Amino acid sequence: MHKYRTHNCDELRTADAGKLVKLSGWVFRKRDHGSLLFFDLRDHYGMTQIVIRPDQSYFEECQKLKLESVITVTGMVEVRTPDTINPEVKTGEIEIVAQEIIFDSVAEQIPFQVSGDDDTSEELRLKYRFLDLRREKLHSNIMLRTRVISEIRKIMIDQNGFNEFQTPILTSSSPEGARDYLVPSRVHPGKFYALPQSPQQFKQLLMLAGFDKYFQIASCFRDEDARADRSPGEHSQLDIEMSFVEPDDIFKVVESVLHQIFTKFGSWKVDGIPFKRIKYSDSMLMYGSDKPDLRNPIIMSDATEIFRTSGFKAFKSLVEKGAVVRAIPVRQIASKSRSFFDKLVEYAISLGAKGLAYLVWENGEVKGPIAKFLSKDELASIAAQCALQDGDVVFLLCDNVKLVNRVSGDIRIKLGRDLDILEKDVYRFCWIVDFPMYEFDEESQTVIFSHNPFSMPQGGIEALNTMNPVDIKAFQYDVVCNGCEVGSGAIRNHKPEIMYKAFDLAGYKQEDVDGKFPALINAFKLGAPPHGGIAPGIDRIVMLLANVDNIREVIAFPMNQKAQDLLMGAPGDVTLKQLRELHIKINLPEKPKILPTETAPSPVAS
Repeated sequence: MHKYRTHNCDELRTADAGKLVKLSGWVFRKRDHGSLLFFDLRDHYGMTQIVIRPDQSYFEECQKLKLESVITVTGMVEVRTPDTINPEVKTGEIEIVAQEIIFDSVAEQIPFQVSGDDDTSEELRLKYRFLDLRREKLHSNIMLRTRVISEIRKIMIDQNGFNEFQTPILTSSSPEGARDYLVPSRVHPGKFYALPQSPQQFKQLLMLAGFDKYFQIASCFRDEDARADRSPGEHSQLDIEMSFVEPDDIFKVVESVLHQIFTKFGSWKVDGIPFKRIKYSDSMLMYGSDKPDLRNPIIMSDATEIFRTSGFKAFKSLVEKGAVVRAIPVRQIASKSRSFFDKLVEYAISLGAKGLAYLVWENGEVKGPIAKFLSKDELASIAAQCALQDGDVVFLLCDNVKLVNRVSGDIRIKLGRDLDILEKDVYRFCWIVDFPMYEFDEESQTVIFSHNPFSMPQGGIEALNTMNPVDIKAFQYDVVCNGCEVGSGAIRNHKPEIMYKAFDLAGYKQEDVDGKFPALINAFKLGAPPHGGIAPGIDRIVMLLANVDNIREVIAFPMNQKAQDLLMGAPGDVTLKQLRELHIKINLPEKPKILPTETAPSPVAS
């Protein structure tokens, strides 16, 4: 007989009754009935009930045993009586009557219970992440992630003919949108490697090397703040690149992967393919976001022209100065209390809006704070544009277009959530296309890249030479699911003259491009195929499939929101010897001094 097990804890059934078996696992639960002791023994696969009789020499030791101790049990499989069957577990019709127990690892008192989802702080969970990972839901999430990645590889290789590559982790620093994680070089004092924010340049170089179809499950490193759908420090992505392609070719591959993955591993209805395509400008107008949640039925519209000549001077004067008016129609909420509307106005103001107007269609009349300032024709125009009926309400926001997009999009999300009007149990996918190549940065008063700087501008070199930069569109696209940006990509620029000009418009000189991207720009001069790609996020895909709100629930060993690994104690101190080898001297910022008028905290409690 095997030293540890003949079966796993999810394997035995009534057909195995009478067999002498051996199981190993963790003591998940204990029930002491005095005359009998019951253990729920858990391993990776499942759970089996163990019965320990008081005449056994190890009975008292088992009574004292702490939960999560590891034991090996040899015993006989017996069928449970009908009144003791547990239909909640697959092995619930049998139990093992112990004949021998070996105590492989006796646990101390665990810092939190593994058997339930209690209110344990995230800090404690991350400090003891290996213990947290034993919990059923989290364990299931990580196994879901494993199966998803395995299936993605099959789809990419077997169905789409891709080849899997690995690219370097130690590389050079380049301006890709976030801060780099830097690694000092011992061999080259004063110089640094950078961990890759993405394999962007390497995957393009593989296309230039003639490999045609590339993918990898890539680890990417970005020194950026955490969000619910973004883990600080590191994330994983399905990195894809293809040669001689148009956007439709990339869309087809990604749709094939996502549709199959969400159909196989999700429990909700999945949009058919091809996914809906929405222009960036339309998405910002209708949804106030470039990652719209299409489960939300609220579709906004532009009401600027209606208010350009209206009697409502507050909006009219702003429109004359270049402001826009966004209409946010909501069905059948006219009966909501005044406090509902007041709270939404307060919420809009908290987001930076000057206010939020609204009109209510109720019992054949139009009511609301601004109704008296609008003519019947203007009210009729608003009703027609928003397809309003009796019982409907329209909210109106007027300001500069950036603020209106941001605030209206946030209000749309809030209304969808608070009114519980999101479509249930569906994955709604879409492509956002035709992103602007550039945007004007108010803070620096300069033109900057709005998305990926390596993208091909629509119209090529002629557009760069003749058009206002902020009007130039790029061959850039995002794939979105239920309000979450799943992946972002582009058809790449592969011509040196276009790359130089594109960066010139964003304030970079030719020598800047040559210095920052020497490999890529040189490769473009030696025969570069047209190519493009995308990088759907693995973490976000699994997060959507697992239906969790926090991305850390689908990552085995995540950092906390402050980019700390509480389990391993990273980032941590290093020795003076290590610093000297790297020719590095620590120069920490000074601690704030206590002013004479302030009282220093007493070291002794009074």
